[in-house]
Amino acid sequence: MAPLLQSSQPWVEKYRPKQVKDVAHQDEVVRVLTNTLETANCPHMLFYGPPGTGKTTTALAIAHQLYGPELNKSRVLELNASDDRGINVVRTKIKDFAAVAVGSGQRQGVYPCPPYKIIILDEADSMTEDAQNALRRTMETYSKVTRFFFICNYISRIIEPLASRCAKFRFKPLPEEIMSNRILHICNEEGLTLDTEALSTLSSVSQGDLRRAITYLQGAARLFGSSISSKDLISVSGAIPREVTEAIYAACKSGDFDVANKEVKYVIAEGYPVSQMLAQLFEVVVEEDDISDEQKVRICKSLAMADKCLVDGADEYLQLLDVVSNTMRALCNMPQEFSYDI
Repeated sequence: MAPLLQSSQPWVEKYRPKQVKDVAHQDEVVRVLTNTLETANCPHMLFYGPPGTGKTTTALAIAHQLYGPELNKSRVLELNASDDRGINVVRTKIKDFAAVAVGSGQRQGVYPCPPYKIIILDEADSMTEDAQNALRRTMETYSKVTRFFFICNYISRIIEPLASRCAKFRFKPLPEEIMSNRILHICNEEGLTLDTEALSTLSSVSQGDLRRAITYLQGAARLFGSSISSKDLISVSGAIPREVTEAIYAACKSGDFDVANKEVKYVIAEGYPVSQMLAQLFEVVVEEDDISDEQKVRICKSLAMADKCLVDGADEYLQLLDVVSNTMRALCNMPQEFSYDI
């Protein structure tokens, strides 16, 4: 079927909730924030949790519900990892925006328009420690006229003095049922056909990230038309076909190094990302019932070490070969370390 002719707007933005109450699966967060919005007296906030769970959407929805479309641009400053957010930006751009007072809160229609501005710092965990330290004084000095919303994946990367000044909200990963309902809603709106297998595949490859799932869905719709199969979604997502992962695992079980090396070379030649292969191999190992816990422990340790080496820039072929070798040792009950007679 010919690809659909669609508008250029990303579906992630098109279907982004405009109100806090529409954010999916974050019931506790939504309940507290809805009560906060009724008083229009927001504290500094810290949203943390996995990607694609609604953190940025919630922050933008709060700003929209407080100020409406007209005042939103002048009252809200949003900065993310693509912007320069070093210590100089904190001392100039953020400080200058925070320092300017706004008029007394005059309600405009349904929007309360409180007498303070909002600075949204997305992906705050990528800010340097010096930049975060510079923000402490800014937050204290201008607390009467400015509120800070920090958004991050890892709360441990936010320095304690900043975290302690904020109300913390944890965003939970989205279960498959919630994601499927949202995806089916978009399919109905866009006239797409998605069977049960394709829906399950989309939930699997997106790993609880609704933003990623919607992006994959739009990409598949553009390429393959209104009827989308599981194979189409795997192609768009860049996930490694399951049969390739299973072939690697079967080669490890065989105990034949040459067969395993051949499979490793195939993965490299096809250009599959080795980090993705490690993640999928991990899933196969964890779900496997025919191996002992001790064998799983040995394999998982090898996967973790290889993943760290890849992050540090190690060679993909050598790291995957090392993982396959260690997996073969574990599955075939070979000794962990070979001894050499001198």
